[in-house]
Amino acid sequence: MNRNTIARRGLAFCLLSSVFCLLPIANAGDWPQFRGPGGAGVSDDTGLPTTWDVKAGTNVRWQADLPARGVSCPVVAKGKVYVTCCGGYRQDRLHVLCFDAATGKRLWERQFTATGSTNSHPKTSMAGPTPVTDGERVFALFGTGDVAALDSDGNLLWYRALVRDYPTITNQVGMAASPVLWKDVLLLPLENAGDQSFALALDATTGKNRWKAERKRDINWVTPLLRPLGDGAEVLFQSSNELTAYDVLTGEKRWAYKAAGLGTVPMPVALDGLMLATGGESAALRLPSQNGEPEAVWTTNKLRSGYTTPTCYRKRVYAVNATFLNCVGAEDGKPAGAPIRLRGTFWASPVAGDGKIYVANEEGTVFVVKVGDKPELVATNPIGEEVIATPAIADGALFLRTKEHLYCIALKK
Repeated sequence: MNRNTIARRGLAFCLLSSVFCLLPIANAGDWPQFRGPGGAGVSDDTGLPTTWDVKAGTNVRWQADLPARGVSCPVVAKGKVYVTCCGGYRQDRLHVLCFDAATGKRLWERQFTATGSTNSHPKTSMAGPTPVTDGERVFALFGTGDVAALDSDGNLLWYRALVRDYPTITNQVGMAASPVLWKDVLLLPLENAGDQSFALALDATTGKNRWKAERKRDINWVTPLLRPLGDGAEVLFQSSNELTAYDVLTGEKRWAYKAAGLGTVPMPVALDGLMLATGGESAALRLPSQNGEPEAVWTTNKLRSGYTTPTCYRKRVYAVNATFLNCVGAEDGKPAGAPIRLRGTFWASPVAGDGKIYVANEEGTVFVVKVGDKPELVATNPIGEEVIATPAIADGALFLRTKEHLYCIALKK
């Protein structure tokens, strides 16, 4: 693989992340991690806006300035919005910010000095991974390998400089896969092309290692997916040729699905009773309850999504590429409705709620598609600013992170 190819693939996921059963994290209606509850990209909220006008202030609840750039996504829990940024001449100032979800007031900001390399493509950022929260604590992983744990009032709980323990971890253009949280286990995706490539589980209370699983040395930016099983859970890590499940508490390898051409950008997606391994040819898998072999129920190449993760909503799977929003049935993988023509370059994954799919392109236009037997494009909302981060849905609102601002889009009451 040449350097140009590595750089293109690296930029892809840095811009994305910065790309199922619902988990017991935060409150119902919150959006606590990358792609929301359980990483599904779906909200139960109703009364979400279809149209808005940022310049006129129509259906804009508030707008807040951000102190520096970032491509991570906002997360929302218990009435607070958390977001990360990075600034400074060499991106060595790492920011974690908290806003009031109702008013947009900045409640606190904390800054840290990066300990790892800040080399990256100029379009991405060390604030690439999306933070994760349980409503009481927020955990922020940066592309420098720094991890900060804070409480909801901004008090530092612990800080970990991973490059001091693992000095050879690298990701050429910056790490960007996002952490996920299971109770008191913080799971970090650190698969890379360096000498030390692994998945790491930290104690969320202390920041100390709980387990570490060696992973394939390769460029990879896939956010892991949690799969609850009774009182426990599995965590799924996807690489270019394997989807692997580990016991979330012990790191024991449970099972693996091997296939060529799996995605190194979009994350796996939970369907109704199945699990979608994404890639050039996506496969819907029936997973074993414990150890065993997954069974491919159907496959399709209609969900090629480039740098974005598909979303399963109301028994259908939606995936966006550079031209269309495509849709297939979650049960059989067959096309369900004509593709909807869109335009632009897409880093942000589609999110769903209130019978609508929201898709934001890089140029700052948000397309709104009404779902149903015949999906229909019902609105096109230009914002006029770069949008790379996947939106969040919570508190009856859409939270959009642009290059310089954080917007709360909601119907005016």
